[in-house]
Amino acid sequence: MQTLSNSADRSPHTLPADPAVLARRFAALVESALIDEATLSPKPGLVDMRGSGAHHDLNWALMTHSAQTLRPTFEAMALAGAQNQAPLALRERIGLLGRQGETAMLQATGGVNTHRGAIWALGLLVTAAAQMPNEPGAAFVAARAARLARIEDRHAPARSGHKGERACMEYGVGGARGQARAGFPHVVEAALPALRRARAAGMREDHARIDALLAVMATLDDTCVLARGGIQALRAVQAGAADVRAAGGLATPAGRIALRQLEKTMLARHVSSGGAADLLAAALFLDRLPVYASEATGFQSAHKESAYGEA
Repeated sequence: MQTLSNSADRSPHTLPADPAVLARRFAALVESALIDEATLSPKPGLVDMRGSGAHHDLNWALMTHSAQTLRPTFEAMALAGAQNQAPLALRERIGLLGRQGETAMLQATGGVNTHRGAIWALGLLVTAAAQMPNEPGAAFVAARAARLARIEDRHAPARSGHKGERACMEYGVGGARGQARAGFPHVVEAALPALRRARAAGMREDHARIDALLAVMATLDDTCVLARGGIQALRAVQAGAADVRAAGGLATPAGRIALRQLEKTMLARHVSSGGAADLLAAALFLDRLPVYASEATGFQSAHKESAYGEA
């Protein structure tokens, strides 16, 4: 059984000249990142290989099915980016693709929102990555995605009515839209640095990824938490995530105790850091973007079996 993949161990591949081939490859990387996020365990309050966390309508199998269902959406977005359309036309094209992808997701999941936030975040990022595939650095891709996010889609509904949108209005936070327009700071400045520092310190890959998630949770005004539990729940989650990291994370006994306490708090409040999970998936995508596994052939899936089950 293979262990969790670490992009630092991969060999670079020459990027394909054919935009359709590149789009398939990038979509496979997005799918892989989404499934890796769902599989990562233990994640407090979130779906993982142990169970459904604070959710009653989600599980690992459904999350995986949703990620696979969305792969054609991300492929179409990447292809749109690779075709170098004018900015407004590109923004409106991927907006339409995102809405169509959301419909496909809801049909596949029986109406359950599994990846609405991920469609937005990773859709922008995969489009931006395909625009200039020879400049795959995280900050460059995030900046291109931010420029797209700041363009108004004339065909998007003025109000979605989603819980995250209502939380933004009630609590005055930026939410997923603000995060994207700012260049994904919690990905570029929190998750990725935490992931790389943990690896450099010799931490196990799954523990390093948990630390990256906690780095986001500790500072993100997560609208998923706000919508479910309000400002007090958000502050409890942020403080608890910071405590786990301060105690050494999953690499130490004290960190594991602190994580169990955080999970107990989140389950008692029935809250889940879904926004942080989406940004972790975005970080995993950007982390692996510059390089590809030397053994990967074809484009059926970039995902492999991990030490924690088939992912």
